[in-house]
Amino acid sequence: MTDTRRGIWLMVLTMFIFAMQDGISRHLASEYNVIMIVMIRYWFFAAFVLTVSARRAGSIANAARTGQPVLQVTRGLLLAAEVCVMVLAFTLLGLIESLAIFASYPLIVAALSGPVLGEKVGPRRWVAIGVGFLGVLIMLQPGLKVFSPAAFVALLSATMFALYTLLTRYAARQDKASTSFFWTGVPGAIGLTLIGIWMWEPMTAHDWGWMAALCVSGATGHYLLIRVYELAEASAVQPFAYFQLAFASVIGVLVFGETIETNIAIGVGLVIAAGLFTLWRARVTAEGSS
Repeated sequence: MTDTRRGIWLMVLTMFIFAMQDGISRHLASEYNVIMIVMIRYWFFAAFVLTVSARRAGSIANAARTGQPVLQVTRGLLLAAEVCVMVLAFTLLGLIESLAIFASYPLIVAALSGPVLGEKVGPRRWVAIGVGFLGVLIMLQPGLKVFSPAAFVALLSATMFALYTLLTRYAARQDKASTSFFWTGVPGAIGLTLIGIWMWEPMTAHDWGWMAALCVSGATGHYLLIRVYELAEASAVQPFAYFQLAFASVIGVLVFGETIETNIAIGVGLVIAAGLFTLWRARVTAEGSS
């Protein structure tokens, strides 16, 4: 049964948990190897994925069954790599600027949905994409920060996540959600283990506590996100995903001493406005074709 109001509140709670996860990731990645931190997080995430997928598909074998294994493995590895790049961006730029730039990923999805998925992108959405791109340029400050590799690390993360989103849409044409969910976690955990195990660093007992909190928050956030989309339509709750940036900004200021610069505030405002307009146009188009 659809319960939009409950879904919205649950989405806000989920974004708060993800923001806390980002803050913990930034702390740990500032002290230890990024790939090792993401690897341990993925071990817990993969166990969660296996449990949920098996329950929904009836067994792990049913969940893993796919006619497009190369695509599914590519999706899983791409997401794992994207998480590493994003956590690295946290250490280089901080939470606020990293997530502000990352907020442009829905616009990248919209721009690439035509050539990748064959979807029609109308002139109004192209205008919105252009406005969002202007917002990104304002955040990058052309002539000043555009040459900073750190800024492009966050932009690379947004682009990688956009490609992952598009591949997920493409995979959904043949595979069930439980199958795609299985392949979201398992290849990433295997790939990260093959690399990250050689980068192991001893952690203090205190930081193992933060590592446990990171793993639990990640699994909890993903579980709640599943519940969100069971309760309400994606188009109704997706705009509230921007609360993650708001919560992370508070954490960045209060915990890490970051500041919200004027160009970031203006740029992210344009990106969010363009993203919401793109979402609204997609909904209108979908309703018109139904």
